[in-house]
Amino acid sequence: MDYGKYKYQMAKRASEAKAKQVRVELKEIKMRPKTDDHDFQFKIKHARRFLEEGNKVKLTIMFRGRENAHPDQGLKQLEKAVEALKDLGQMESRPSKMGRFMTMVVGPIKK
Repeated sequence: MDYGKYKYQMAKRASEAKAKQVRVELKEIKMRPKTDDHDFQFKIKHARRFLEEGNKVKLTIMFRGRENAHPDQGLKQLEKAVEALKDLGQMESRPSKMGRFMTMVVGPIKK
């Protein structure tokens, strides 16, 4: 058996397998607790597009100054976003607050 030919065939198989892989990326959408309705809908439209492409979406709420004292407003914003995306995505991680950011990950629904 020709070792060079064997090595070439193995490399070719590996490259074919690599080409067929689906790579899931994590896209981030940043908002503030007081983001207005139109801006919110615009960002949700982007999140929907990311989920349709098969990517995960990280929703981030940024708090500044006195907004930090009201994490419940950020939580409401994230719940509203999950409700708007429920037909395309499902929550993968619960909302968590780290410093001045509250984050949550929404992944595409497996079909």
